[in-house]
Amino acid sequence: MIFADNTTKKLVPYATGGITRDWADCLRAYQDHGADAIEIGLPFSDPMLDGPTIQEASDRALARGATLDRILADLAGFRAEVPLIVMTYANLAIRPGFAARLAEAGISGLIVPDAPLDEVAPIRDAANAAGLDLIPLVAPSTRPDRLRDIAAGAQGFVYAVSVLGTTGERDRLDAAAGPLATAVRALTELPVLIGFGVSTPEHAAAAVTHADGVVVASALMRRLLDGASPAELGTMTGRFREAMGSGNGVRVREPV
Repeated sequence: MIFADNTTKKLVPYATGGITRDWADCLRAYQDHGADAIEIGLPFSDPMLDGPTIQEASDRALARGATLDRILADLAGFRAEVPLIVMTYANLAIRPGFAARLAEAGISGLIVPDAPLDEVAPIRDAANAAGLDLIPLVAPSTRPDRLRDIAAGAQGFVYAVSVLGTTGERDRLDAAAGPLATAVRALTELPVLIGFGVSTPEHAAAAVTHADGVVVASALMRRLLDGASPAELGTMTGRFREAMGSGNGVRVREPV
C-alpha cells in the first residue's frame, strides 16, 4: 500500500535517477519539504510518454553513465521516510528479477506507462510477488468501460493523465483534468492523483479541488536542468505543499 490513508492531499514530486551526482539529495529535499511519496524515473533512451524536459533529463543521466545498478546503489544510501515509486518502460519491467531488485532497494510501487491493461498481468504478478503496487494510468481518452476495469484492478493509487500528450510544463491546467479525476474517484477508494502538466503551485491547488493529489515532474526537472540545487528544489516542493495544504503529517523543514 503506497498511502496509509486517503484523507489528505498527496504530493508526489519526481526525479530522474542519476541525473546529477547528488540526485539523491533531491529526494531528501523533497521529503523534507512535504512530499507524501517520490517518483523516480529510470532514464530511458526512447521515452514514449515523456516530453522534452524529461527526455533531456534522461539524456543527461545516460550521458553520466546512469544504469539501474548505479541508481539502486545510490538509493542504498538514502533513508526514505516516504514511499518510493519507480517509473519505467515495459522492456525493462518484464525482465526476470526486476521487481525483486526494486523491492530490495526499498521501492514500494511501479509505474509502467506503455503496458496496456490487456498485457499487464505478467508485470503486475511479478510486482505483487515482490511486494510492489503496480500503479495504473488513465487518460481523458480512456473509454468508460475500460476506466471501470482499470479502477477495479488498481493498486497504490490511480495516475490520472491530465492531457492527451506527453509530459511537460504548461501555462494552465488542462480542463480535462478535473472531470477525469472526478470520474475515476467514483470508481475506486484509492487516491486519484493528477499528473502531466502540473507546473505551478496554483495548478496543484486547482487540481486537488477534484483529485486526491498531484504528481509534479517536468517543472522540477526543468529547474534542475537549469542549475537549481537540491535545496532549491526542496523550497519549490514546499511551495506546492503549501498551496495544496498539509500532507500525511510530514513536517516541512527548512534546509540547514
